[in-house]
Amino acid sequence: MNKSMNKSPITTHILDTSTGKPAANVAVHLFVYTNNKWELIAQGNTNSDGRITDWLNTDVEFATYKLVFDLDSYYKNQPTPAFYPEAQITFRLQDQKHHHIPLLLSPFGYSTYRGS
Repeated sequence: MNKSMNKSPITTHILDTSTGKPAANVAVHLFVYTNNKWELIAQGNTNSDGRITDWLNTDVEFATYKLVFDLDSYYKNQPTPAFYPEAQITFRLQDQKHHHIPLLLSPFGYSTYRGS
C-alpha cells in the first residue's frame, strides 16, 4: 500500500439516503478471512461525517475481507426502525490501491459500491 497515505488502506462511510445525511456513530467491524475463519482486525464507530478512515495503519494482504455494520445502533435514534439489524459487505483486495467501501442506507434497504 502507499505509505504516504494519511488514512487506512481500507476506509468506509455511510450515507443515509432517506435523510441525505451521513450516518454518525455506527459501530463497524472489519474482518479478514484467514485459516478458514473470520478474524476481527479492526472496529470503530463512524464519525460525524459518517466515515471511518483511521482504523488500520498497516499494509493489508490480498485476501477476502468483510465489513459488518450495526444498523440497530443507528436506527434506535431514528424515527423509522431498522428492517435490517446489520449489513455485511464482503470484498476482495486484489491490488495495491486504496479501498473505500461505502454503504448507502435507507430504513428498508442498502447498497454499496467500490469507492475511490
